[in-house]
Amino acid sequence: MTLKQKLKSRPKANAARGRAVFMTATTEPPATAANTAGPRRRPRFAKLALFLISVFAAILVGEVALRLAGFTYFNPYIADEDVGFSLRPGAEGWWKKEALTYVRINSQGFRDREHTMAKPPDTLRIAVLGDSYVEAFQVPVEKTFWSVMERRLQDCHRPAKQKIEVLSFGISGFSTARELILLRKRLWQYSPDMIVLLVTTGNDIRDNSRTLNEYRNQPLPYFVLQDGKLTLDNSLLTARTQTFTFRLRQSFLGTAFSWLQNHSRILGLIYTAREAYQSRDRSAEKYSANQHEPGMDHEVYGGAANPQWENAWQTTEALFEQMRNEVNAKGARFLVVTGTVGVQVNPNPENRQRFMNRLGVQTLFYPEQRIKALGDAKGFAVLNLAPSFVEYADRNKVFLHGFGESSGRGHWNEIGHQLAGESIAREVCRTLTEDDDAAAK
Repeated sequence: MTLKQKLKSRPKANAARGRAVFMTATTEPPATAANTAGPRRRPRFAKLALFLISVFAAILVGEVALRLAGFTYFNPYIADEDVGFSLRPGAEGWWKKEALTYVRINSQGFRDREHTMAKPPDTLRIAVLGDSYVEAFQVPVEKTFWSVMERRLQDCHRPAKQKIEVLSFGISGFSTARELILLRKRLWQYSPDMIVLLVTTGNDIRDNSRTLNEYRNQPLPYFVLQDGKLTLDNSLLTARTQTFTFRLRQSFLGTAFSWLQNHSRILGLIYTAREAYQSRDRSAEKYSANQHEPGMDHEVYGGAANPQWENAWQTTEALFEQMRNEVNAKGARFLVVTGTVGVQVNPNPENRQRFMNRLGVQTLFYPEQRIKALGDAKGFAVLNLAPSFVEYADRNKVFLHGFGESSGRGHWNEIGHQLAGESIAREVCRTLTEDDDAAAK
């Protein structure tokens, strides 16, 4: 081949090679294309996996560290479609507010030992209704006033040698309205022979008013007076958003999250910090060293100072009457017991007087006097604990409320529970003995 012929054939050969390269590139099988994209995707998946593993490892290390440090979080309260919230059956843990106590909730959802639904033979049952003073997380269960009551009542000399059993149905934050609902829906199945209603005068009257209750926006039921009759207002419970919330909490996801809430130390730490922050804000806003303990009213000692308070009082009194009617209709006995607030029974009379001077009132026992007068007028028994508590505190110079640095404020301590249990047991024994004597005539 001549030189001229070679030069002419070279472009054709180059073009042929170009077409071959083009055909090879455009006819590459799909697998090869995927393989070229893989190296770009793998780092993203690897980074995501590494991030998730790191988060899980951090959570695991945090959980282990908090457990080794002894940190626990105990919140036994659950949403309840009837009363807003109640105690979670079977819950147990360390209660650290005011005092350190290990608390167990029975299978029926109350802070008490297990009780059968059916009343045992030859047994007289007393059901105690109330709020945190009956729940009594601050003291061991055997030190609560209702445990003291039960032990003391075994020695009550009665013609009929029955065993007396005291059942506790206390739930923190409850009002008389929610206690009436609880009586209707859950107590009668235990066949109680007597209902003891413990009234916390320092906040129960306020809590019965949707207007005055500081937690008025929470989903809780109330009763309102309309033409002199009580009408249930559970609109906050039956609102669409709240109904959805109840259903969600009862679903598998809600149950799973509830389990996580009660077992995760990290979540517990978050909830503890949140509660401390909220409590600090409320205390800084509403309370000072010149006032009594948070959660208690001072307005209540001044009587019905305005229409809102008078309405709250009238609603509360109507609730007492309604409960008496329903208890009597069941053939059971009814006793109202008014509890105490720390400042009322402070062992230093000068402290009590200074507090009255600040409020501009002549007595710290207006609620007790009004409830006792109602009982006398409407035919139900009322036991005021405050007089005997004041006498005991003055004589022995001891605080009946509070623990350690909070002595004098807060809930009953062990001495307060002991005194309350003995006082109520004497009143109950007297009532039972009088009834037995009347029946024997």
